[in-house]
Amino acid sequence: MEPREAQTQLAGQVSSLLPAPGEWQDADYLWLTRRTHQLVELADGVIEVLAMPSERHQAMVAQLFLAFLAVAQRIGGKVVFAPFRLRLRTGRFREPDLLVLRSAGDARRHDAYWDGADLVIEVLSEDDPERDTVTKRREYAEAGIAEYWIVDGKAETITVLQLEAGGYREHGSFGRGTAATSLILPGLGVNADNVFDAR
Repeated sequence: MEPREAQTQLAGQVSSLLPAPGEWQDADYLWLTRRTHQLVELADGVIEVLAMPSERHQAMVAQLFLAFLAVAQRIGGKVVFAPFRLRLRTGRFREPDLLVLRSAGDARRHDAYWDGADLVIEVLSEDDPERDTVTKRREYAEAGIAEYWIVDGKAETITVLQLEAGGYREHGSFGRGTAATSLILPGLGVNADNVFDAR
């Protein structure tokens, strides 16, 4: 048997051992994420494979992480960056670019994943921006996440959303020459120029 043929046969055998689309459970998802470097999320039994981020995307995330890390350390909170799992509810896991808890002792914090967050940040992916602006906006609100930041590298805006009555309202849209602020983290100011000029 040729090596290519053997690989195809093995792949077919392995895939037959995995749950069918629509039947993935939380434990299956956690098992998979411990065995792959691919970014994947779970949406009601279906595994969603994410595009690998660009270098600029990662540079913006790094700049944001440093800003939030300084505040988290000052107030005794915790900030982590992707890849890291956020369970919104049973059957629904996402991997935001940044996750923040105001208290490092928060009971939602676990080593394998968090059961919620006080604030999450998504840097828009160019291949599917509606995933962050529509789908995740709705899901994060349903999960009770108090603040959601959407960073658009193309438009060079940082939109800060605050949870109110089960949905998000805009606290502000911050562009170049401004500092993005948080309602739940008083004193935080993220210089938009630093984020968009990050390389």
